[in-house]
Amino acid sequence: MNQELLIVLALLFIAIVAFMANKPRMDVVAVCALLALPLTGSVTLDQALAGFSDSSVIIVAVFFIIGDGLVRTGVAFRVGDWLMKQSKNSETRLIVLLMLSVALLGSVMSSTGIVAIFIPIVLSVAAKMKADTRRLMMPLSFAGLISGMLTLVATAPNLVVSAQLELAGNKAFEFFSFTPIGLIILFVGIFYMLFARRFLGKKQEETSQNRGKNRINFDDLASEYKLKGRNYRAQVGKGSPMIGKRLTELNLREAHGANIIAVERRLNRLRNVVLDGVPDRVIQENDVLLFDFFYPDKVDLFLQRFNLVSLPLMSSYFNEHSREIGMVEVAIHPDSKLIDKTVLENAFRSKFGLNVMGIKRQGEVLENELLNEKLKRGDILLVFGMWRAIRQLQTMKNDFVVLTIPAEVDEVAPAMDRAPYAIIALLVTIGLMISGIFPNVLIAIFGALLMGAFGCITMDSAYKSIHWQSIILIVGMFPFAVALQNTGGVDLAVKYLLEASGDASPRVILAMLFGFTAIIGLFISNTATAVLLAPIAIQTAAVLEVSPYPFAMAVAIAASAAFMTPVSSPVNTLVVAPGKYSFADFIKIGVPFVIIVMLIAVTFIPILFPL
Repeated sequence: MNQELLIVLALLFIAIVAFMANKPRMDVVAVCALLALPLTGSVTLDQALAGFSDSSVIIVAVFFIIGDGLVRTGVAFRVGDWLMKQSKNSETRLIVLLMLSVALLGSVMSSTGIVAIFIPIVLSVAAKMKADTRRLMMPLSFAGLISGMLTLVATAPNLVVSAQLELAGNKAFEFFSFTPIGLIILFVGIFYMLFARRFLGKKQEETSQNRGKNRINFDDLASEYKLKGRNYRAQVGKGSPMIGKRLTELNLREAHGANIIAVERRLNRLRNVVLDGVPDRVIQENDVLLFDFFYPDKVDLFLQRFNLVSLPLMSSYFNEHSREIGMVEVAIHPDSKLIDKTVLENAFRSKFGLNVMGIKRQGEVLENELLNEKLKRGDILLVFGMWRAIRQLQTMKNDFVVLTIPAEVDEVAPAMDRAPYAIIALLVTIGLMISGIFPNVLIAIFGALLMGAFGCITMDSAYKSIHWQSIILIVGMFPFAVALQNTGGVDLAVKYLLEASGDASPRVILAMLFGFTAIIGLFISNTATAVLLAPIAIQTAAVLEVSPYPFAMAVAIAASAAFMTPVSSPVNTLVVAPGKYSFADFIKIGVPFVIIVMLIAVTFIPILFPL
């Protein structure tokens, strides 16, 4: 083992430890590796930066955009409505349809994104059916992971492995190369979850109180978070000290406990508009303020101080202005930078254009001063503001997971009328990829341009939809694979793998490679795992003088088989809070299923891709 290899392995070890501790963030670790490896001489500068021009990286980024088009046009949510209708109050039917729907959509868009979309759908369906969410959230996450095994573009590891095949001088995987083995795993996974759900919870009996209730609405959320009596509407009177000042100058939240949600403003005799309560909004005379007041007993003093004329509210102002103003529950992502800071310290309204109305911790709604409460892992926030700001939260996957989207959202879908065009763009993209006429990367870009031309996405939404942390992680890990090849690390790993297997058959080596990949995937992301293990798999096949495709496929499938712990994949982490799962729940359900997937892979991969 030469000195250069020792240095590369030391850096790799440090990176893995940092990934496990998640300090610093994974993308920061990847950038540090990108900087360090050229300095060691194990890779050239061009090799270190090659990931930025790699076709697989570009395809991953572009499919985030295409997935955003499906969200903005309501295609994903329409699938949820269909799911609710077709389940017909049967939990078994719901699990089957849920896993099939998630796997189908996840095969052409981010599995993390599709699971985040389906969480509120499953919550609303569970509320209607009085089903235990513990029995539904894990099937959701498992289907999200399995979706990555269905097509070439379903998950980043597939594209990474395919790119490594091309680098080794082999033909890349085709769009549906993964589909046969993925479908087998999907159907086995459905039957497995129908059996395993009994270990997650019991189905609750339906009560007359909840019978027939459909999706949750604004009133439900207002009642749950005890908002009654905190909603007010008032007009800015002549001579008010608010006139001509920005909301940030007035310091209303910190000094008086008043959250300005929106501003109604008359443009002319025929037209009123509702403006959001952003910090730089300048108040004008006769503006009507919609606000939430934390201290109801002091509201009269507040109105007098600022010369505000109280106006009647016939119903909750959320309902009055539901086409402009929204309210949703969001969970704090386990890796969010918002944790251990208060709402004020996070400058929540300035950064996100939204107000925090309530905080739920461990199932209990906090009734103390919300603005100065430090946010904790697992906290659920009730946020409200303009719908366009709320929709931005769905793109901030590193900080938030949108849990409960009320029924009123149906009235404000940003591009609902573009849904048929989104489907056309998606089908054209997939059709061209299947045809193989043009390179996949060009087809993916063309598909995103179609989404834009049809009005399914905007340039702003396209940029914001890309999960840049994933992109940087892939780019930063590519040099490790090159460094291991340049310094002999890949050859050494292949040597140890073959020595450990002895005279075993290629199927046994395939199983060992699958197991090793799955274990490594417990500690680092599945994308980073694929980057590191794909060259080893391909080189192992070369030494054995067999086809590289079974070994490359085994690595790709194993990289997606992150079922064993809640931290194995972001998909699992997302369902922990709404499913009320413990670490042991994933061990109990996930480990046996990984073994089943390994047996399926070892049995069928050599049949589908002969050795």
